[in-house]
Amino acid sequence: MNAPVTPLAPALTPARERALVFVVAAVQFVNVLEFMIVMPLGPDFAQALGFQLDAVGYLGAAYTGAGAVAGLLGALLLDRFDRRRALVALMLGLVAATVLAGLARDLRELVAARLLAGAFGGPATSVSIAIVADLVPPARRGRAMAVVMGAFSVSSIVGVPAALELARLGGWAAPFFAVAALALLVTAFAGLALPAMTAHVAGAAVGPQGLRRLWGLVRRPEAALSLAAVGLSMVTIFLIVPNLSAYLQFNALWPRERLSVLYLFGGLASLALMTVAGRAVDRFGATPVVAFAAVCICGVVGVGILPGRPAIPTLLFFVLFMGSTSIRGVAVSALSSRVPPPDERAGYQSAQSAVQHLAGAIGALASTFVLVERPDKSLAGMEVLGACTIAGTLLVPLFARAVERRVRSREASIPPSAGSGGETEPAGP
Repeated sequence: MNAPVTPLAPALTPARERALVFVVAAVQFVNVLEFMIVMPLGPDFAQALGFQLDAVGYLGAAYTGAGAVAGLLGALLLDRFDRRRALVALMLGLVAATVLAGLARDLRELVAARLLAGAFGGPATSVSIAIVADLVPPARRGRAMAVVMGAFSVSSIVGVPAALELARLGGWAAPFFAVAALALLVTAFAGLALPAMTAHVAGAAVGPQGLRRLWGLVRRPEAALSLAAVGLSMVTIFLIVPNLSAYLQFNALWPRERLSVLYLFGGLASLALMTVAGRAVDRFGATPVVAFAAVCICGVVGVGILPGRPAIPTLLFFVLFMGSTSIRGVAVSALSSRVPPPDERAGYQSAQSAVQHLAGAIGALASTFVLVERPDKSLAGMEVLGACTIAGTLLVPLFARAVERRVRSREASIPPSAGSGGETEPAGP
């Protein structure tokens, strides 16, 4: 006879479930925005702080490298704590790191601030995903993940254009201070709105036992394959994205004063396509959606990066690039959320965050070795990065297919009475 499953969250009405998902999405919005503003503002930082454009990748590598280390530590610790308290503590650390970035006086200090931001921001993302997975049953999780990951698109639509204009009018540091203030407000709201979530703690393993349990989890075929899919996705993105602003401005000759237009339309496209992708994952499964996104990414990179400058209109290239990578992100995240059991979820998400950030750091660092700033400030070597992106992208659907087959086989073997259902518990007396 199967043991009863420990419920993970209070019983929620559909309206309450949606409201809490949007609260987590708001936290994720400021977390993503804090990360995203650095990449398009890279040329501004280089001019203000006196370093070369081909060093911008170090900023992305610092954040993602620190996120990788923090993710490994979080994988051993986060399942010991109330998810709400853990999220609030991590976001407060991110606020402090953001303020320090705005106070940086040179590249070294800015890199140090980005290291600190990654140490808090990476685990905060893991806890956010774990909260959604605890609150939302598998049948609706694809759409919920699309809402939370929609923070990426909303930050592109609203946050990044605003940050670009704020930097143009008020100086490169102004966006950091604005984001820190917004993050503080949203974090306070989330701390009040989210329920306490501690039921998972009873099954959590800590110390050496936790390390052995986590190692046992990530060694499972579906977990190892899922981490490989996530890692490849991040490497292929970070070969290009940290340098995309400089590429568009100096290779494609897109004006700096109109850079916010690209992020506005790119974000709108991503938001619309994420919603469609979430529904498609719920209906057809993750693998077909990942495969479709891979074809789109390869095509867009082929015409937008391989020639050394976009062979299609720059706005169209940017919109298609952001949209196709967003579709893949939703599908891979929804699939990976099905890999761990509930009491290992935050730990697994932290391990996944470590892989994501390590892969991002590898991609960003690799780009600094390949790229060379020409006298006219254009970047040589983007074609090489584009070819590597295409090669890695084509492998992701193969890993996704293997993960989905194993997860479905495991889920089919679990009797309905032993399943997680909505992963909720009855309301208290």
